[in-house]
Amino acid sequence: MPTGEAATDIQPHSGASSVSYVGATKRYGDSELAAVDDLTLEVPAGEICVLVGPSGCGKTTAMRMVNRTVEMSAGDILVGGESVRSKDAAQLRREIGYVIQQIGLFPHRTITENIGTVPQLLGWKRDRIRARSAELLALVGLDPDLGDRYPAQLSGGQQQRVGVARALVADPLVMLMDEPFGAIDPINRERLQNEFLRLQAQVRKTVLFVTHDIDEAIKMGDRIAVMREGGRVEQYATPAELLMAPANEFVEDFVGADRALKRLALMRVSDIDLWEAPLATVGQPTAELRAKLDAPDVEVPYPLLVDDQRRPLGWLSERDLAAPTVPERPDSPLGPVLDRDDVMRDALADMLQGGAQYAAVTDAGGAVVGVLSVEIISEFLVSSAAKVDEHPAVERPLGAEGSDD
Repeated sequence: MPTGEAATDIQPHSGASSVSYVGATKRYGDSELAAVDDLTLEVPAGEICVLVGPSGCGKTTAMRMVNRTVEMSAGDILVGGESVRSKDAAQLRREIGYVIQQIGLFPHRTITENIGTVPQLLGWKRDRIRARSAELLALVGLDPDLGDRYPAQLSGGQQQRVGVARALVADPLVMLMDEPFGAIDPINRERLQNEFLRLQAQVRKTVLFVTHDIDEAIKMGDRIAVMREGGRVEQYATPAELLMAPANEFVEDFVGADRALKRLALMRVSDIDLWEAPLATVGQPTAELRAKLDAPDVEVPYPLLVDDQRRPLGWLSERDLAAPTVPERPDSPLGPVLDRDDVMRDALADMLQGGAQYAAVTDAGGAVVGVLSVEIISEFLVSSAAKVDEHPAVERPLGAEGSDD
């Protein structure tokens, strides 16, 4: 292999490679039970594959076989169509990003020096390492001036971001993440998850992500491999398919009884075809509205009063419709008003809390664009459409906003 900085340099934004497990197996000693048993699955380039399962199921072993920190007993793993066995193990590890739960920063080295660990091995010059470190600190949401500090001077969340920056420094085609947020408190953990998904939207790396937390797997994964003892994959699917069509009792129990609500957490109100309600304006003859309600294709049996900019004011009752014209103040309260970008689970919670079967949905300007009903949600969850993911992980609702200290 050629030597020198020009030969070892990986060009910025080089993309991602697929990862293919082909009957990959790992046995320790004379054990009859494999740690990983005949693992065969394909991770498309640029996607996040989450390996999830109970302790001892082989998920970390399966991930570590990719960079050969654990050697396979049988089978193969291909990165970009090339066997990991075809490369020197040390060189392979320099080409694959690796983030661990304990972060693993060197306490006696500055943040810039920590990030530059692999580039230094690749022969990069000091000025180049410093420039790349500053670029990556900004990319992960940290002040580049932190580069001269030491790990002990940073918070746990900041250190974890540095760990991600270090894994990205040589622009790897594949990243391995072993419970990267497991040691962080719940609030900062959610923030770091969100920040990583935002980062992934920019860099689009192939990521193998290990966790024991099914909620984290559903949030972070484009595809999820549910593993059990003996290193066997019970189901490999998108989060939507996993939630709405678990392959067997083990997967169903592992995913949890609230899987329908988890499915709604992956969607926004705009992902569902909304119903239309007859719209009414003040002073309009109620006979026109009664005629609309008598139509065979009416979806919402109550007219919705709106102003001249289609902003909802309230629902008209039978008493309102008995008058000759629509009154200025409707007899029934408006109830919850939803935004098209609201998370579906939150929207359903608002409706149930307000005791409403129907809720007006508005756009960014406050104008009515449709009506969400409890019936629509129920029908969706039993339909084939519920098994289909309409958003990759980086485009799903993220939950809490903000960044860690």
